[in-house]
Amino acid sequence: MTDAPVQDPGAGTGYSDPEPFSCEAQGQSLRFYPGGADRRAALFELVASARRTLKLCFYIFLEDEVGTELRDALVAAARRGVDVTLVIDGFGADLSQPFLEPLRKAGATCQVFGTLWTQRYLIRNHQKMVIADDCRAMFGGFNIQDDYFAPPEENGWNDLGITLEGSAVAGLVGWFDRLQSWNEEVDGNFKRIRRAVREWDWSEGEGLRWLVGGPARGLSKWAACVGRDLDRGKRLDMFMAYFSPSRKLLRRIGRIAQMGEARLVMAGKSDNNATIGATRSLYHYLLGKRAEIYEFTPCKLHTKLIVLDDAVYLGSANFDMRSLFINLEIMLRIEDAALAERMREFIATQAEASERITPELHEERATPWNRIRWNLSWLLVSVLDYTISRKLNLGL
Repeated sequence: MTDAPVQDPGAGTGYSDPEPFSCEAQGQSLRFYPGGADRRAALFELVASARRTLKLCFYIFLEDEVGTELRDALVAAARRGVDVTLVIDGFGADLSQPFLEPLRKAGATCQVFGTLWTQRYLIRNHQKMVIADDCRAMFGGFNIQDDYFAPPEENGWNDLGITLEGSAVAGLVGWFDRLQSWNEEVDGNFKRIRRAVREWDWSEGEGLRWLVGGPARGLSKWAACVGRDLDRGKRLDMFMAYFSPSRKLLRRIGRIAQMGEARLVMAGKSDNNATIGATRSLYHYLLGKRAEIYEFTPCKLHTKLIVLDDAVYLGSANFDMRSLFINLEIMLRIEDAALAERMREFIATQAEASERITPELHEERATPWNRIRWNLSWLLVSVLDYTISRKLNLGL
């Protein structure tokens, strides 16, 4: 899926995938899977345990080893009487009709989002979720491709999968059902999607809320909520694969860095080097505001995690223009001081394995030619789809 040169894996760094860990917050049971092998085992256990329904949504789904294994597990589920629905993105996924045919023959429903040349085609369904029996779920940033489950020494993606049990699963079910209904229509979906992104809401008190991103008149719930938290925040920790926000959001981060604390762990390796250049174009401003910046170098980074004071954001969204304003995204915001502290500890371990970006190092890298490429990268990844921009790495 990339024309980028293969990055040197971090086999010599001593870094290894962290162990899974669990937390209870706002009445929800959460288990975090930072390691590819553990994440894969949890995914297949969830699929194998389903007895009534399975609902899946992924941006990337390839016909490789893990994709074929998951397809076969879904076929087995359908044959034992489970109602299986799979929604994939028409731009990010690469599944042929022969590959999908065993699923359809077993009685599963397979839907492709955004295949028609309508306004909807401009939107990417970037969400990732698996829901079993409407009572257990798994979500996060990972796709269905071998690299998302490979270890660091094989240059797999550093990512995060979260299993969820609790009342919040009902919100995820409601959102998935809307997504499925859009795919069953041919015309008029864009207006319905835009309206739902603007109006759909699921929350339980002040501390638990699902946030969706996507095209809307004004800001989506996800972009508006994280913007408000940045406005009043005093401490920010971010572990983020793609970081190229709007200038307004960047200034809010700068304010936190200057008046409080801001620690940002960004990608030092990727299969889309234009995204790294886009992020580096913002370092001069952030370092001037005294932000701590690190680049994660053991392997490719795909994790999406934000901790703002006592609020934790988990899900599919990067912190770039597409994820903030265009793509369909799903994020869970949990306000819980103990969970926030645990996730900060997790980010700290990732920062320890990363390269600290000092003002001196950044100035050494920021040659006139590099600055031109970084600024052009910011423009490319802010406008174009990831799948396109990764083919335009600008020699980075």
